[in-house]
Amino acid sequence: MEEDLAMNAQGKTSRRLVDRPVRIGAEAYVDPDYAREEAERLWPRVWQVACREEELEKPGDYVTYDIVDDSVIVLRSKEGTLRAFHNVCRHRARRLTQGCGNKARLTCPFHAWSWDLEGQCIGMTRGEAWGEALGREDVPLLPVQVDTWGGWVFVNMDLEAAPLADYMGEAATNLAPFAFETMRYRWRQYLHFPCNWKVAVEAFNEGYHVAGTHPQLTKFSAKPTWSDAWGLHGVFGSAAREGSGGASSGAAGAADMREGLKHSLNQLWEEVNATTTQTMVDVANRLPEELPEGTPAHEVQMHLMKRTIEEDAKRGVLWPAIDPAHFAKVGNVLHIFPNTVIVHGPVFALCYRARPDGTDPNRCIFEVYTLEKFPEGAEPRPDNLYRPEMTEEAWRKVLCQDFSNMEAVQQGLRDRAFPGIYPSPEEEKAIVNFHRVLADYVGRGAPEPID
Repeated sequence: MEEDLAMNAQGKTSRRLVDRPVRIGAEAYVDPDYAREEAERLWPRVWQVACREEELEKPGDYVTYDIVDDSVIVLRSKEGTLRAFHNVCRHRARRLTQGCGNKARLTCPFHAWSWDLEGQCIGMTRGEAWGEALGREDVPLLPVQVDTWGGWVFVNMDLEAAPLADYMGEAATNLAPFAFETMRYRWRQYLHFPCNWKVAVEAFNEGYHVAGTHPQLTKFSAKPTWSDAWGLHGVFGSAAREGSGGASSGAAGAADMREGLKHSLNQLWEEVNATTTQTMVDVANRLPEELPEGTPAHEVQMHLMKRTIEEDAKRGVLWPAIDPAHFAKVGNVLHIFPNTVIVHGPVFALCYRARPDGTDPNRCIFEVYTLEKFPEGAEPRPDNLYRPEMTEEAWRKVLCQDFSNMEAVQQGLRDRAFPGIYPSPEEEKAIVNFHRVLADYVGRGAPEPID
């Protein structure tokens, strides 16, 4: 039996048992009271991704981030600093913003009270009615903590919460070489989905499901995966812990690695539209021409990386220098507690975020977006598209396969006979850690040993 040290919800170090088979009850996914407890004890106290810095480039740019019944305005002040405030008028509680845009000041549409970009009240319509009892200095916007990592803008409604750097811990250190802050959106879309937000997160923070859900991705081999906990967060990768940049792992086991990489990378591009790049696909398509038959697999992989780096450099995209051993250490997928998952590569990332859809435990808002490193001045500015239709035309094949699980899992969790889930102690350790940390915040629902 092993022990592990991790930070609990109060920022204190606690000792936990790990690697033991456990059962996790269904209440965290289906109980309306549990959902309400999350709204009170989890979401106001955690750092969570609100947007990307590229959405807040100019003074006055703002993004509205809604989470259950709370709403936060994140903006760029006139001085260029990031600010965040509760999205509520101090007069009669009307929401001040929705969506995103640019404003020189925040003006309430109800009675025209207004605030500057530092949150100071600069206008109370006929404010003299309050006399000396209430003045502009008494009604600033209520602040929310805001900080950044990797180009993401995080918010935390708890003004006493530990800094984001402490919250991220070794996850930030381990993934710093990927320089996510140099990447920009390539595409973005979302939908309202009929499952709990945790079901959506858990569909992507383990690799154990690939053979069953995406059999076409295991043409050459169905490899096991490893999973681990990094403090509050989780990670998983290939069992061999071989670092090859992530996108080429699907070809492992191919008799001819040239054809294997060509097949697997084109498949990812067509069926995911992510976890690789057009440059890498183009290089893979030339492998049979550039390398002779019988070239050892590791030499083919090295050639792919070398040629892709060269071709990207020609167009002004520079790859970070990441040692293969570090690739192996950090795996392929990071789960940032509570609700963001990042499939990471050297010049790209596929990202998921799931949020409660109100207080209904059976619904969530599910968002997917890709990041990529582009030549300076060639960065796209994609809209965040609402894609309610769960079709391959809208979401591609692989995500539609995941969607079929997510909805059916939520249905099964509501079955009166279901006793709870039994995550793999090897390949789903990140899910176990997720629920341990979640229980620290909510106060119940911790994994129970079954041995």
